[in-house]
Amino acid sequence: MKRHIFNQLQSWKQSKIRKPLILQGARQVGKTHILNAFASSEYKNRVYINFDKSVRAASIFEKDLDPHRIISELELQSGEKIIPRHTLIFFDEIQECPNALNSLKYFCEEASEYHVVAAGSLLGVKMAKNKGFPVGKVNFLELYPMTFLEFLYALDKKLLHDHLMQLAKIEPLSEIIHHDLCDLLKIYMTIGGMPEAVKTYIQTHDFQKVQIVHEEIIKAYLLDFSKHAPADQVMKITAIWNSLPAQLAKENKKFVFSIVKSGARAREYEIAMQWLIDAGLIYVSYAITAPKLPLKAYGDTSAFKLYCLDVGILGAMSELNPKIILEKNALFVEFKGALTENLAAQLLKSRGVKQLHYWTSGNTAEVDFILQVENIVQPLEVKAGVSAHKKSLMVYDQKHQPDMLNRANLLNLKQDGRVRNFPLYLLERFPIVDR
Repeated sequence: MKRHIFNQLQSWKQSKIRKPLILQGARQVGKTHILNAFASSEYKNRVYINFDKSVRAASIFEKDLDPHRIISELELQSGEKIIPRHTLIFFDEIQECPNALNSLKYFCEEASEYHVVAAGSLLGVKMAKNKGFPVGKVNFLELYPMTFLEFLYALDKKLLHDHLMQLAKIEPLSEIIHHDLCDLLKIYMTIGGMPEAVKTYIQTHDFQKVQIVHEEIIKAYLLDFSKHAPADQVMKITAIWNSLPAQLAKENKKFVFSIVKSGARAREYEIAMQWLIDAGLIYVSYAITAPKLPLKAYGDTSAFKLYCLDVGILGAMSELNPKIILEKNALFVEFKGALTENLAAQLLKSRGVKQLHYWTSGNTAEVDFILQVENIVQPLEVKAGVSAHKKSLMVYDQKHQPDMLNRANLLNLKQDGRVRNFPLYLLERFPIVDR
């Protein structure tokens, strides 16, 4: 299945200042698949090492971290000749071999002619603990669950995908295309973007089978908690994870620790929450004290929301009945818009937003997302269904007088004075134009 990150992989290959590449991302978002596809398309051959499946492979890195000796042993073990610039060396599940992770420094410094990529589940967690990590000696890319536009491409709607990717103006789409896209978005919100779930839907069009895939992924995550997290944090990590549907179902979606456990305090759960963030399983959005640049300087780390990495996984955790997609707009108002807001967070992260933020004015107004696009602060209010209501945006406008106001819902793409409307299916293209 086509992934937009493929173009970034090609750019990495062609870069004159290329370093070994680490592809980050949560378990089962498609890291291994995309790197294998990249190798098949762009290289003459590939040497693949999976450190989770091959215990012997780690022994190659025990003697020393000399990249030229490592290359020789990789050739002997794999039976493949490693040719600079023509062979892709792929270290999968590299978190299982810290020495291999550290060797990337020496590939960068002493053997840059070789093209080396690495991926792994829970790599972010391992990197946070690994003191010998090759800081400054690697390139990074992040892979997220499939976006809605990638989902369209997987459905063989390539022309529609290309049309939306090439949009350069804020002007309405034809109504028939808009309505078709809204219907497809409802399906996407049920399935989500985990590649195995998308593949199952394409092959079977059976939402019950998709739900089984979701349940298996959730079970794998729960097993990861027990296997990889510190023993004293497993119950806390599990409790935070399991609380996500209840947290997002609230009218005020600010994370409340008492929902995790009665009497719980933030400091007791800091390590557990950071573990989930490092694992790529949750996205955090901080409240801002003022919508000024840089937003990071005005983030309030004591007030935040947590989102699930994938809207389909969130729906499964919420035990959402897949049949709800047959009800007009019902999917978008379920759980007080929880799925819609999570969808927005997921698509914004996939478009490259490093840190999510939101704005509140006491208990009177809340703008769901405050984004830093180039050197402009962009407020974005997300609404379920076809609501054009923008009370919170108007409160924000009165206080901060931005150049432009943005809202996302199921209405068509359009601009009305200083207010721009983005259909939810186009959020990964936000803001389409710079201003």
